Amino acid sequence: MTASDTAAPPVRLPRQIPYIVGNEGCERFSFYGMRNILTPFLLTSLLMYLPEAERPGAAKDVFHTFVIGVYFFPLLGGWLADRWLGKYRTVLWLSLLYCVGHAFLAIFEHSVAGFYTGLALIALGAGGIKPCVSAFVGDQFDESNRKLAKVVFDAFYWMINVGSFFASLLMPYFLRHYGAAVAFGIPGVLMFVATAVFWSGRRHYVMLPPTQGDPHGFLKVVCTALFAQAPGQGRPGLVVACVALVLAVAAFALVPSLGVVASFCLAFVCVLGGLGIGARMQLERARGRHPDDAIDAVGAVLRVLLVFALVTPFWSLFDQKASTWVLQANTMAAPEWLHPAQMQAVNPALVLLFIPFNNLVVFPLLRRAGIEPTALRRMTTGIVLSAVAWVIVGAIQLAIDGGDAVSIAWQLVPYSFLTMGEVLVSATGLEFAYSQAPPSMKGTLMSFWTLSVTVGNLWVLLANAGVRNDAVLSGIASTGIGSAAFQMFFFAAFAALAALAFGLYARRYREVDYYRPA
Repeated sequence: MTASDTAAPPVRLPRQIPYIVGNEGCERFSFYGMRNILTPFLLTSLLMYLPEAERPGAAKDVFHTFVIGVYFFPLLGGWLADRWLGKYRTVLWLSLLYCVGHAFLAIFEHSVAGFYTGLALIALGAGGIKPCVSAFVGDQFDESNRKLAKVVFDAFYWMINVGSFFASLLMPYFLRHYGAAVAFGIPGVLMFVATAVFWSGRRHYVMLPPTQGDPHGFLKVVCTALFAQAPGQGRPGLVVACVALVLAVAAFALVPSLGVVASFCLAFVCVLGGLGIGARMQLERARGRHPDDAIDAVGAVLRVLLVFALVTPFWSLFDQKASTWVLQANTMAAPEWLHPAQMQAVNPALVLLFIPFNNLVVFPLLRRAGIEPTALRRMTTGIVLSAVAWVIVGAIQLAIDGGDAVSIAWQLVPYSFLTMGEVLVSATGLEFAYSQAPPSMKGTLMSFWTLSVTVGNLWVLLANAGVRNDAVLSGIASTGIGSAAFQMFFFAAFAALAALAFGLYARRYREVDYYRPA
């Protein structure tokens, strides 16, 4: 027998992957196509009934409320996929609802109620499929070909940005020259194409069944841990959970100043944080009532949730490129042919360059220098780079406020830092979240990853509400800089502190491996 006879067969890419990646490219075009023209459309059309001075703040509120919904509904999608429908059927049916939402935007461009209904349907559809699609990619791999998963997750993220690039470049042009019906209609057509492509691969997919009625599921283990008693000991975890519930109820008293969505999200964060911290304090008490592997899996999820919580400041910075940065671009000197919203195309274009550059140049150089670019190290660096980007944006805003005619080209600098941060945080986080998720909780934990985006946008709404307070505005004025620049430096400091906390926690975190066996 020769060496070639005993050699392992070459590892091949699963044949169904192109269907999922193609679906993602079209879906991302549809999503970013409508999202990246949302702020300009609100300013110049739907919110024209408001006084001019109030439109920018209102547009930011609508935009970030929509994003909160998009990244909150993954909880519903993950639950449906894990417990009832499975990932394939969840993606297929919610994608059809997603298509209906796009149709509403195109049809009801002059109706506030109709347009907001369309946004709600898109938030439900886009958010609901988010954890399922990325987890569905991971399901197509096992331990025999898991090394290809990292490559595919990068390709998956690369394809997302191909769709985002063309959408960001083209949709502002169509909005300006052909109107909102066409500009919102084209993304709807692409979403229908995405759904058809996904459906076409149905005979090739690995479809893991949902785990309905698991007596040792995540919530059941958490409840057991919280209510279990230990001889001679109190239940401090249960006390923490109860305090969190009280704070959650109190959050609804802020509805008049924050709005329903922000208050609800704040309450939800209180509940989630309280239950998570409380359960972790008493998790060992659940042993004997649940299998050890179920308890260990819950412990892994709770550890990952803290990682996700520390990522939320990054998203509060990143998503404002489609609101705060667009508003800043509107005040900068630009050529006639360039719509300020088209600057958002810089982000996906740089992603397409940075992902191969990191994999082929940066990471090999670091390894040769004896530094392993682990997932958590990459994510820490990404948060730091986002903070740097916002320091630069704040400096640009100071120049604008000082009366200088600042070229829009200067935004290329912060876009470069923010995009490198995105590549290191977001692309890495997708694979990290999947690898750390126990088999029965893949969709649920992926939905918690997307929930970090919701919380990030919640911080934006809270900051926007804060600067409407006279006392806060007076304090900002005493610093000698404008409120817009002050907020930019505030968010930069917020991310820097988060990066410090993230890095310290990452040093103690021990990664696990939950890929399915070959």
